[in-house]
Amino acid sequence: MSGGKGGDWNDLRYFLAVARSGRLTAAAKHLGVNHSTVERRITALEKALAAKLFERPPTGFQLTGKGQELLPFAEDIESRWLVAASAVSGADVRLSGSVRIGAPDGLGMFFLASRLGAFSTRYPDLDIELVAMPQVLNPSKREADIAIGFTLPSQGHLTCRKLTDYSLSVYASKAFLDRHGAIESVDDLQRVPFIGYIKDLLYVQELDYLNEISEHLQPRLTSTNIVAQYMMTLAGHGVAVLPDYMAAQEESLVRVAPGIRIVRSYYLSFSNGLAHLLRIRTVIDEMLGWVHEARPQLLPATRPSVS
Repeated sequence: MSGGKGGDWNDLRYFLAVARSGRLTAAAKHLGVNHSTVERRITALEKALAAKLFERPPTGFQLTGKGQELLPFAEDIESRWLVAASAVSGADVRLSGSVRIGAPDGLGMFFLASRLGAFSTRYPDLDIELVAMPQVLNPSKREADIAIGFTLPSQGHLTCRKLTDYSLSVYASKAFLDRHGAIESVDDLQRVPFIGYIKDLLYVQELDYLNEISEHLQPRLTSTNIVAQYMMTLAGHGVAVLPDYMAAQEESLVRVAPGIRIVRSYYLSFSNGLAHLLRIRTVIDEMLGWVHEARPQLLPATRPSVS
């Protein structure tokens, strides 16, 4: 499978293995060859392309600028080959490489994390990196391969789509209600400690829930992190607006002020340059399947209120 003057394109397998692992020994183990074979094929590829693809410091192999330029083309060739091989043979493809998913803290920790383990077991050569934090990562800057946020990005060469709608309600712990009594209305919320976001540190305005409930609500406990707010509520320190799918995982949390319901959306985006990569499409298809199956939890039609 010689590529003539451009070199043997089969050498791209060795290039990808080293680029992903950063070490000859790890790449050799993955490919089932000895490390000298890997080094020889990388050297041959660099000679054929008349370009240095890796720096070779003692700590491991690092892509040069030319190597970074070659990487997406090599990944595209690999992905198309896997699709073709699967179509011809009918066998399951063996995905490899890595996929970094950037997600809001709540969705990442309370929804994705519990599902990614089984997915990883099915694809043992695919490394999944979950970045769950109160911040939207930018796929255009390669901060994440797949980013999930609260709005459709307005800039960058990105492919975007809605992932799912989800609902939020006001919750308190049973212990908190034992101390403060039933909370049935917006007026009742005025007399109890409220937990919310630090207003001047909101990273998206879609998280500014309180104005939709009442302009008079002022949180006494605040955090930039929805998981911290969840833990404060669970500890009985106040009431908070929480995603229903989060609160449903803890029996001691009770929905209060049942007339209040807020609906938001999650959107996913990824660079147009990654659109043809099989591992990206596979992860996205899996996530779309998860949200479809979990729709009753993400957007419940009815929920129990305070008894």
